[in-house]
Amino acid sequence: MPQRLRIGGASGFWGEAALATPQLLAAGGLDFLVYDYLAEITMAVLARARAKDPQAGYATDFVTAAMAPNLAEIARQGVRVISNAGGVNPEACAAALRQEIGAQALDLKVAVVEGDDLLVRAAELAAAAPEDMFTGAPFPPLEEIASINAYLGAFPIAAALNRGADIVVTGRCVDSAVTLAACIHRFGWAAADLDRLAGGSLAGHILECGPQATGGNFTDWQAAAEGMAGIGYPIAEIRENGSFEVTKPAGTGGLVSRGTVAEQLLYETGDPQAYVLPDVVCDFSAVTVTETGPDRVRVAGARGRGVPDAYKTCITWQDGFRSGHYFTFYGLDAEAKARAFATAALARSREVLRGMKLPDFSDVSIELIGSESQFGGLRQSGAAREVAAKIAVRHPEARGVGVFLKEAVGLGLSAPPGLSGFAGARPRPSPVLALFSCLLPKAEVPVTVRDAAGACAVPAAAGIPLQAVEPPAPPPVPHAKRLAEVPLIRLAWARSGDKGDIANIGVIARRPEVLPWIWEALDQAHLRRVFGHFWDGRMEQFYLPGSHAVNILLHGALGGGGTSSLRNDPQAKGYAQLLLAAPVRVDADLLEAAV
Repeated sequence: MPQRLRIGGASGFWGEAALATPQLLAAGGLDFLVYDYLAEITMAVLARARAKDPQAGYATDFVTAAMAPNLAEIARQGVRVISNAGGVNPEACAAALRQEIGAQALDLKVAVVEGDDLLVRAAELAAAAPEDMFTGAPFPPLEEIASINAYLGAFPIAAALNRGADIVVTGRCVDSAVTLAACIHRFGWAAADLDRLAGGSLAGHILECGPQATGGNFTDWQAAAEGMAGIGYPIAEIRENGSFEVTKPAGTGGLVSRGTVAEQLLYETGDPQAYVLPDVVCDFSAVTVTETGPDRVRVAGARGRGVPDAYKTCITWQDGFRSGHYFTFYGLDAEAKARAFATAALARSREVLRGMKLPDFSDVSIELIGSESQFGGLRQSGAAREVAAKIAVRHPEARGVGVFLKEAVGLGLSAPPGLSGFAGARPRPSPVLALFSCLLPKAEVPVTVRDAAGACAVPAAAGIPLQAVEPPAPPPVPHAKRLAEVPLIRLAWARSGDKGDIANIGVIARRPEVLPWIWEALDQAHLRRVFGHFWDGRMEQFYLPGSHAVNILLHGALGGGGTSSLRNDPQAKGYAQLLLAAPVRVDADLLEAAV
């Protein structure tokens, strides 16, 4: 049995750079290439595409940019490929891929995992009337539903590999499943091998965002900036016990370090002791991240707690319309001018809506980018001399949004001086594809693998009850003779992201001894000071002693999140930057010892 499995992470979203595939192939020695294209927003976009064209609805870049130019080399090296590029139409994706393989006269077998697309069962699900598993919201109107997809796991993909597939295309599976499936196939892991499954899932979680593990989106971005144009994509070398090392191709840009990998470890994980996947519920609280050489980090200690008996199922549905625009102002009093313009644009639009007997906007957003509008109470004083007024609206009808777009642009000659902007077409109303999430028993979601030999059903593994665990004891309250106040970035790395309307901020201590000070500082009062202008919901805080980290969840912080939000940052991508800029107190002697 091979002792190590070498997997390259070649895509983290739909639109990823085409350089990843040839770069990883040039590195050599790979067993698998894995590609993650899907997110909730992507599924909404693909659902709209399929509604217009029955042959659309998949990530076309996978076929045209990732595969077509590289298929011959993939075949020559014997590298196998797993991708969720199928989106809401995996059969169409596989058909396009087979056509390309045939045109190049190659002998590569393509398999498709089916079963996640439940749109034809919309009426059945509506009759059951489940509530949203996060918000308690009612089931969406049947006529507005665009897509329904269960989040499948890794075992069906592994079954396709066992049947001899060289390339496996899936629809919606969890992001990490493309990596875990390769491990299951190679090492023969079973459904009860919980710790190994958790380790393989964590390897997939590190790979799933591509270069976010190799210096992209990293707090200390300067350390990786010089090679940004040619950044290296991540490679995971996974062992049979589920531990692994992260590296990147030699001679590429970027950086693999404890910081880059630990940031990705915490990225969008929610409760780190209950990271729920279809194949295993993971506990990452004791995971260690250790530098073992230049651009090489070892990750170990993931644990599995059980196996859920249901699939998370996500529904995208049309919930009105939205649009917005950026209007730039520069000169003296630029901020005041921009705010006056935004106020007038909305007032004029509302007057027209009343004349048309249309309801008011269901939501509006004004953010003055350049005036530190994202910083709330931590905003530094000083008048901005150039700002971009981002004004956005939601309305039940497209024509209501159209009113705002027409009236705001039409206010141009009435605006204060300094209005400017790069020329372009006026934006149009776009549908709001909202997200609804619920659980479906696995027994109600039949999954099959389809390849040249036909279709094969893949029964779901039985659920395993969750093992009880105690949360790690928080670090002791620190004491010091002298205190110093410094921005959090002096003490920590951090990365943020989203889960629906929840902002997730992971904070990792640069040195273990400062972790108690970080834990003490990041209380609810501090978080309210930093994010109170965005957030008035509840907060959760989790301690990860293995990686010397804290994970924070801010519920209801994203204005609905994803395609529902009008915010400039609807996915909380910059929230960590706000937190890192805020001052915290620390033992002055610890700071001096680090100099």
